[in-house]
Amino acid sequence: MAQGSTREKTGRTRAPAGATADEDFITAGGHPTHVHDFHQPLYAPLGRISVSTPGSDHELSPSTALWIPAGTPHSARFHPDSLVLAEPFDADVHELPYAEPTAVRVDESRRRLLPARTRDAGAGADDASAFAAPTGIPSAALPLPRPTSATALTVAGALLRSPEDQRTATEWAESLHTSSTSLRRAFRNETGLAFSEWRTRVRLNRSLDLLDRGHQVGTAARVGFVSTNGYIMAFRRHFGCTPGAWIKGRPGQGNPRPNRLS
Repeated sequence: MAQGSTREKTGRTRAPAGATADEDFITAGGHPTHVHDFHQPLYAPLGRISVSTPGSDHELSPSTALWIPAGTPHSARFHPDSLVLAEPFDADVHELPYAEPTAVRVDESRRRLLPARTRDAGAGADDASAFAAPTGIPSAALPLPRPTSATALTVAGALLRSPEDQRTATEWAESLHTSSTSLRRAFRNETGLAFSEWRTRVRLNRSLDLLDRGHQVGTAARVGFVSTNGYIMAFRRHFGCTPGAWIKGRPGQGNPRPNRLS
């Protein structure tokens, strides 16, 4: 299903206080906060999904899926022209290796499994091999705590959608009728990161998706770095290797992923 659609098998959905319980609330654009009593992996073989869980936001793409443990409040926004796949797994039968929502890498061999599972009407919802397969490889994405105040959250959401946005903290503050000092303080106090570092992590995380799909030329500009050298230096500082080495070491290339140094 395209244009931000999602497929879910039968399961019980309930809403936390103040949230909607009716599954008809799922639209082409996403759905508000709700809770499942089953574990669920979310995956976007096409396009992107923005998922909000308590304390964090997650950007999902063809190379990154998200396991949502049963009982976790979450909402989602489907970007235009995205294909969203979701499958339930009985929490009484399966125990996830994660206590919190966890992003996982999806390599080529596993990328075909969840779509194949959704096409197979005979596949059991508790198929252990299918349950384990999408787990893939732990995500290398840098942690991105979500700010809580309205202004900082607005800026964070915009940068997650468009990391190439070049507006400075001062320019963001002016557009939102606040001071740059207040905006910077909000990021520092609410996420533990300076505004510039938070934005750099957004850009680096988005670049991981491009690199995992084989893109290297032009990646720096596409994610908002003003120079290739600046991008390479930031990448090396956070991941311990160059983008080129990352591509050579990605799953399916026959080489181990270089170790992260930070």
